[in-house]
Amino acid sequence: MEFIDEPFIYSLINDEKLNDELLQKEIIQKAKDSKGLSLKESAVLLNISNPEILEELFHTAKEVKEKIYGNRLVIFAPLYLTNVCVNNCLYCAFRVDNKELKRKTLSIKEVQDDAEFLIKQGHKRLLLVCGEHPKKANLKFVGEAIEKIYSLNINGNNIRRINANLAPLSIDDFKILKSFGIGTYQIFQESYHFETFKIMHPSGPKRDYAWRLYAMDRALQAGIDDVGIGALFGLVDYKFETLALLMHAFDLDYKFGIGPHSISIPRLEPAMNAPAAMQPPHAVDDISFKKLVAVIRLAVPYTGIILSTREKPELRRELFNAGVSQISAGSRSSPGSYKEINDSAKESMIEQFQLGDHRTLDEVVKDCTQLGYLPSFCTACYRSHRTGDRFMELAKSGNIGKICTPNALATFKEYLIENASDETKSVGESFIKKELEKEKSVVRKKTEKLIKKVEDGERDVYY
Repeated sequence: MEFIDEPFIYSLINDEKLNDELLQKEIIQKAKDSKGLSLKESAVLLNISNPEILEELFHTAKEVKEKIYGNRLVIFAPLYLTNVCVNNCLYCAFRVDNKELKRKTLSIKEVQDDAEFLIKQGHKRLLLVCGEHPKKANLKFVGEAIEKIYSLNINGNNIRRINANLAPLSIDDFKILKSFGIGTYQIFQESYHFETFKIMHPSGPKRDYAWRLYAMDRALQAGIDDVGIGALFGLVDYKFETLALLMHAFDLDYKFGIGPHSISIPRLEPAMNAPAAMQPPHAVDDISFKKLVAVIRLAVPYTGIILSTREKPELRRELFNAGVSQISAGSRSSPGSYKEINDSAKESMIEQFQLGDHRTLDEVVKDCTQLGYLPSFCTACYRSHRTGDRFMELAKSGNIGKICTPNALATFKEYLIENASDETKSVGESFIKKELEKEKSVVRKKTEKLIKKVEDGERDVYY
C-alpha cells in the first residue's frame, strides 16, 4: 500500500550480502552519531546473529538513547474506557465474536474513580484506550471523559497529560479530538503486511488497511502535533514488521518534517478466545525482540520507544538497556479494573490481554531507580508548547535532555514526597543526590531551585 513497499522489504530480508559481519560493525559505528539509519542499514542490523556483535548493538542502542534522552524512563498508565468493540481482530479478547467476555463501558463517575486511583498512586500521564464502537466509544463520550480527568485535583496532584489510543478518525473528527487537549494520538497498524492484516481482521471497520495506515497523516493535517505508531509483533516475520514500521516513520518525517513522537512495540500475549494470540503465527523470541528494539532506536533515535506491561519484569529490565525510553507501570488492560477489581479471575473476564508485569507503580519506580534509571513523571513539554516540530528539533539535535532532566528530577521529587513508600523514598532520595552531583554547576543550581520549590509545597514546577 503506497509507501509500504513489500517487494522492497522482502528484497532486503532475502539479500544474503547483508549478513556480512564487517558491514554490521560499520553500521553500528555509524549509528553512534545518533543521526539515524536507512532502511537497508536497518535490515543489515536485523541480520546480526553473532553474540558479540549483538552485545555491541545493544550497548550502542543504550548509548544513543542516553545521548538524546539521558537515563530517564517516562512512566504512564493506560485507562480503558470500554471493551465493547465492533471489530473481530483474531488476536484481541475484545473481538465482537468473543461471547464469553464480560462487556463494560465506564460511566463518567467510574472514569473519575479510576483516574483518582491512578492520581493517588502517583501517575501524571494517562493513555486513554477504547474498543471501536460508534456509540460506546464516540467522541462525545471521549471528550467528557478527558474533561473530567483533567478537572481532578487531589492536594495539588493531578493528571497533566492525556494521550489517546482510539480508532482512526476523519480530519474533521481529529480536529475535535485535538480540541479536547490531548497529547499524543496513538494507533497501531498491528501488521503492515497487507494479506496478514486482512486475515487478522475478518470483519469490522478495522479491516480497511488504508484508512488505518493513513490515520497519522489525517491527525497531523488536523493539527495534532504528536503521533505514535506501532506494530503487534508475532503476526508476521519480525524483520518485515520492523522494516515496515520504519518505512512508516520515514514517510511521516518526509511528508510532515516530523517523525513519530513514539513507537510502540507490543508482542502478542494470550487473550481470551483470540486464536492468533494463543498461538502466534510468528512468535518472536526474546533475543530477536531485544534486537528489533535496538534497531528501531538506532534507525529513528529521536523517537520515544514504548514498552508495555505485556512483558515480564526480567525482560523489561533488559529492554531498558536496548533503547526503551517510555514504560507503563501498575497497568490494567480492562475498563474499571483499577478501583473496583482486585480479583484476577474477575479481571481475566474483561481484560484485553494477559499482563506479564503485575507490580505496583511504587515497585516499578524503586526497581528502575536501583537500576540507575530516572523515573520521569514530567509533562512540561506539552504545557510549554514544545511539541511537534519544536520537540523534534530538540530531540534530533540531542538537546532535549538539557531541559528534561531538571524537570524530571523535580517531578520525581514530587512523587517521592506524595506517593512513595518509605523504602522507595529512601532509594529515590539517594538517587537524586547522585544525579545532582553529575550535573554541571549551572544546571545543578537550576535543578536544586526546582526541587526546593517542591519541598516547600509547590507542585507541577518546571522549565
